[in-house]
Amino acid sequence: MLEELLDANHRYAAGFSLAGLPARAAKGVAIVTCMDTRLEPLAMLGLVPGEAKILRNAGARVTDDVLRSLALATHFLGVEEVAVLQHTGCALAHERDAVVAERLAADGVASPETVEWLAMPDPDEALRADVERLRSSDLLPPATRVEGWRYDVDDGRVVRVIAA
Repeated sequence: MLEELLDANHRYAAGFSLAGLPARAAKGVAIVTCMDTRLEPLAMLGLVPGEAKILRNAGARVTDDVLRSLALATHFLGVEEVAVLQHTGCALAHERDAVVAERLAADGVASPETVEWLAMPDPDEALRADVERLRSSDLLPPATRVEGWRYDVDDGRVVRVIAA
């Protein structure tokens, strides 16, 4: 499969049209979302390359690395607004870290104590905590607008769960 991906990239590069696109987020927005393959952040929000910064990880969680990336994006790349965008049907929703660790152990993965899996027994509470982490961070400009959203994988709609 990896060879197929590289072959596809060669075809893509032959017609590459994004050269010269500025690094700044033209719309001034960043989306923190999940790595789930059912999400197409740009398309589902009416955006195109160059308009937003997209940060993806398991569960759309505000990790230290997401905070680091958003600090850079807000100070150097034109981001003024952030949406933390969870989705329905997430594998981490309604789970606990201990259960995730047990499932990994069943696959032969030793769960180091230093890893937090960031499962979300209560997805709404997790979203509130992540939005609050961004709002209260000294790394982001105080005027940064942060909201919490949820995407429905069954109908494609995004709803605002936590307003600015």
